Amino acid sequence: MKNISVDITKAAQFLKPGAVEAYESQVKAAQEALENGTCPGNDFLGWLHLPTSITPEFLSEIQNTANTLRDKCEVIVVAGIGGSYLGARAVIEALGNSFAWLTAEKKNPIILFAGNNIGEDYLFELTEYLKGKKFGVINISKSGTTTETALTFRLLKKQCEAQRGKAEAKDVIVAVTDAKKGAARTCADKEGYKSFIIPDNIGGRFSVLTPVGLLPIACAGFDVKQLVSGAQEMERVCGKEVPFNQNPAALYAAVRNGLYSEAGKKIEIVVNFQPKLHFFAEWWKQLFGESEGKDNKGIFPAACDFTTDLHSMGQWIQEGERSIFETVISIEEPENKLLFPHDEENLDGLNFLEGKRIDDVNKMAELGTRLAHVDGGVPNIRISVPCLNAYYIGQLIYFFEIACGISGNLLQVNPFNQPGVEAYKKNMFALLNKPGYEAESKAIRERL
Repeated sequence: MKNISVDITKAAQFLKPGAVEAYESQVKAAQEALENGTCPGNDFLGWLHLPTSITPEFLSEIQNTANTLRDKCEVIVVAGIGGSYLGARAVIEALGNSFAWLTAEKKNPIILFAGNNIGEDYLFELTEYLKGKKFGVINISKSGTTTETALTFRLLKKQCEAQRGKAEAKDVIVAVTDAKKGAARTCADKEGYKSFIIPDNIGGRFSVLTPVGLLPIACAGFDVKQLVSGAQEMERVCGKEVPFNQNPAALYAAVRNGLYSEAGKKIEIVVNFQPKLHFFAEWWKQLFGESEGKDNKGIFPAACDFTTDLHSMGQWIQEGERSIFETVISIEEPENKLLFPHDEENLDGLNFLEGKRIDDVNKMAELGTRLAHVDGGVPNIRISVPCLNAYYIGQLIYFFEIACGISGNLLQVNPFNQPGVEAYKKNMFALLNKPGYEAESKAIRERL
């Protein structure tokens, strides 16, 4: 079976000859630091060998809980923010039918996401939509006090209990949280909710292959065994014993750091020509942005959906400031086949495409775009994915996780913390007069 592959030739040409190969010793040291736990943030390396540590029994427990929710719910709301929802949403959107939620007969419950914003209109519309529906909730929060998620969960918990009764609500609310402490753990134990543990040594953005991601993905009807199997294969393919020039994660980490430090490329745009990958790009943005953006360092992670964004961002990418490079995720074979039809009048002048697959047109758009951008001074990395299924999405997830760990170590930052995320929270709590923030509240209001 083929694996995902990485082509760096259209990126390495923007560097001096031998520049990528010169990173081999640094990459090896970064890999060793991850394996030996000697890198900054070494208390958050639980993801490193997570795929091969997942047991069939654990996956069965996930699937059994998912089956209970699927049997009892028309709608399942995943309450979480950041890494507590982006991974699950990325996989569900990538593998799902774009229009299944509009069909009258649904094979799977509708999966909705909340707790990732504080939009009053959004939450009002959500609670209105859920009225009269058999819905359940997966509450994903290590602490249980993250404002966006906690606020949303309180609303949903009350509504679920009001509509289904407290006893029935207990069976359709699941907590994914800390093993022993925190408000969400206390609530789950008090109410008798089924619960899963977020491991202490895995940060949110690396948690897709824990119950944080696996439970919602299984609830949506997708094969979590295949997802994990793909990640396991990529764990092998990207292992530290694999030679540098054969290790896709090592090469990706090396070339992107070379472009950043030696060619002045400060922005990486992850690009797809498959609209189902929009939220995968959102997950990728958090993974790299939160891991590398610190100590006044880091490549800025951006994303574009092509060809759509070629009609909005294409001009800037082609001829704007040359501070960017692209990583293109290319799907070799779509799941379905659709041929372009003949039209007698040919008013659009497209009869030359008659009989071609729509994907043939898309592939030529992709190739033409890559050539144009390289000619315009934009280095291109291409990640080729045989097809869009659970197995290869699992490969992509682990590939980017291990590449991020290596890349962060090359950059000499701690890839596994996020101290800057707390700054807005302190200000928000002070402005809301949260108990314990009196001094901060006074100081802030003097500045306003």
